[in-house]
Amino acid sequence: MKLDYPKIALIGAPTDIGAGHRGSSMGPEALRVAGIADALRARGLEVHDYGNLQGPVNPWQPPVKGYRHLPEVVEWNRLVMEAVYESLGRGELPVMLGGDHCLGIGSVTAVARHCRETGKNLCILWLDAHADFNTSDVTPSGNLHGMPVACLCGLGPDDLTQLGGSKPAIQPEQIRQIGIRSVDVGEKRLVQHYGIDIYDMRYIDEIGIKCSIEEALEGLDENTHVHVSFDVDFLDPSIAPGVGTTVPGGPNYREAQLVMEMIADTGLMASLDIVELNPAFDEHNRTGILAVDLVESLFGKSTLMRY
Repeated sequence: MKLDYPKIALIGAPTDIGAGHRGSSMGPEALRVAGIADALRARGLEVHDYGNLQGPVNPWQPPVKGYRHLPEVVEWNRLVMEAVYESLGRGELPVMLGGDHCLGIGSVTAVARHCRETGKNLCILWLDAHADFNTSDVTPSGNLHGMPVACLCGLGPDDLTQLGGSKPAIQPEQIRQIGIRSVDVGEKRLVQHYGIDIYDMRYIDEIGIKCSIEEALEGLDENTHVHVSFDVDFLDPSIAPGVGTTVPGGPNYREAQLVMEMIADTGLMASLDIVELNPAFDEHNRTGILAVDLVESLFGKSTLMRY
């Protein structure tokens, strides 16, 4: 199937500012070494790599009032938000190369603003092992990479919840989480209260990956902007060891390929995050190469031509 995509904009955000382990700051280069630009160009796409954003260094300090590195996290997300918003304004499809998943606050805030201004409906597909709905009251660590969805829904420090000038950036019904299998105790109550649409691994095991993704994609139409936030720990660690927060029991290679191909089949993906790739935990960039392979499928690669 040949899908018609605009120019692809690669935007590197090399920081582990929100994570509990060092190393995801090397994620953008690992994706480049794995050949992400050439892989997409081989699909006939025009790709422009804008290089890496330059933000504050990781001070590696303990939490302050429930948050680790809040000022630095705010600055990195501001940089990501501005870069993604400008890219969308140029008519590009931005691909944010992370970096840890706290950066999803900036990218999704930018996409949400763009959708409001263009009259598009927004659907966020959050591929992750974690719900990322912690707050300072319930977080066991203070790491902000466990809080981006909560911040986007208006729960968190004002500097992040109002990053784009409005609070909240999104409504809970705009996000659909797939592959979840690690949720903290306090977090469970929050996602239930806010009605987050979660396709956890038990549900996927019960009804199958195909039916689960069909449900997650229900209601999309040609006026929908689909944003995919792909946390590499979505994958089972047996195939993707290069992340800082591995959780057993995730999708295997074939299941992950099907997820990506079914999203591609909609023809609606208009922005993408790739986050939490941590070469410090990887084996000869095995996880980076796999991530690029799966991203190719997000952009329409399949075994046979499909219509």
